[in-house]
This record gives sequence, C-alpha cells and structure tokens, in this order.
Amino acid sequence: MFYSNRKMIYGIIIAMAVITLIEYATTEGELLSLLLTIPGVLIAITFHEFAHALAADRLGDDTPRRQGRLSLNPIDHIDPLGLAMLVFVHIGWGKPVQVNPTNYDRRFTMEKADAIVSLAGPLMNFVLAIILTIIYCAIIKFAPVQFIASTIGVVILTIIFYAIIVNIGLGVFNLIPLPPLDGSKIFLPIFPSKAKYWFQDNYHIFYVIFLVIWVTGIAGKFISPIIDTIATQMLNLGQFIFRL
Repeated sequence: MFYSNRKMIYGIIIAMAVITLIEYATTEGELLSLLLTIPGVLIAITFHEFAHALAADRLGDDTPRRQGRLSLNPIDHIDPLGLAMLVFVHIGWGKPVQVNPTNYDRRFTMEKADAIVSLAGPLMNFVLAIILTIIYCAIIKFAPVQFIASTIGVVILTIIFYAIIVNIGLGVFNLIPLPPLDGSKIFLPIFPSKAKYWFQDNYHIFYVIFLVIWVTGIAGKFISPIIDTIATQMLNLGQFIFRL
C-alpha cells in the first residue's frame, strides 16, 4: 500500500503498534479482547481482498487469478504489518490485489470497472457483517441458556460480535475517498471532469492528507461513531427479526 517514504512510515506504524500492545498488556482484560478479535480480523481481510480479486476476474482481468488471489486462504491475503495494525490500532489493510485495467472487458469503461473492483471489498465486509449479525442473534434466540451462559458460549458470541465490528470498520474505513483507499476509486467516476482531473493531478497531496489523518488518529475518531451507529442498527434489525 505504501511506497513513498516507506521506512519512515513503517517506523511510525511499528511504534504505534508497540505502544498499543503495551497498553493491551498492562490493562486487565484487554489482552483477552485482543485475542478474541483476531479471528474477525482474519475473516474481514481475507474476504475483502478475495472480493477485489473475484470482481476483477469477472470483469476480464485474470491477473489476480494468476497470482493466486482467488482464494479464501488468509495466508494469500494477509500483510503482516497491516494485520498487526488492524488488530492493535483497528485501522489496517491486507495485501493489495494487483489488477491490470487494460484487461477489463468492454462492458464498462476502465474507470467504472476499476470502481466496481474497488467497491467489491467494502461491500463484501458489509455483507459479512449482516450475515454475522444474523448468526449472532440466531444463537441468542435458539441456543440453550446453559450454552449462552457457559464460557465457550460467551467466547463464541464475543468472537462473532468483534467480527461484526471489524468488518463494519474495514468497510467504512475503505470508503474514505482518499488514496490509497478504495474510496478514492469508487467515487471518481461520479466526479465532474474538471474535479476528476484536479483530483488526479493532486493525488500526492491527498495521499499526504490520508497519512496525516491516519497517523494522528483523526480517521479513527471520525469513523468510530459511524461504525457504532451501523453496528447498533444491524443488531437492532437482528433483534427485530428474531423477536429478541
């Protein structure tokens, strides 16, 4: 994802991860929460990147297929540093799916096809969040009370709940219209021509803006209320469906 000033950026990222890990280790219950978050993180990243690869493949670009990205094996999609950031700081990334827009078929313009491929990742995360919410509410509705109150029951429900939050978070974060996030390509086709050219000419500036809001934590503060609202509405809908 990051190519310019990579050493400096990675240094900042690693420092943030170390500080956060120390906070987890010194706060009661936080380390357990961290461990229960990992399954949801792996699912979110894997399906997110797989969706990008699948969309590109369906649009005629076989690059992801040739690179082995049409897979649901987390190893094929995990960027170790991005995984650590998503676990510790709740904002991270997977290994980017490489595409060649010139291979797209001509059902759409290259720009629109690129937008579809970019949208596929966040959309997959929202679909997963909905499915997991249904599973979460179904367990509460139909599982025996003894199971729900047991240690294994609490662990399973907690893992599912965290997976819902992580998927919503990854989906929302990637919709921010700043490079290198998916949102920078998703919304580009709807920009007026002059605005589109201006955005492309000043791409590096928006990249710097993204780095600033990400490293300073502004992005997290901005999207956290959105994540909480979406999660609450999903759970409310699940409770309504199952009459909880």
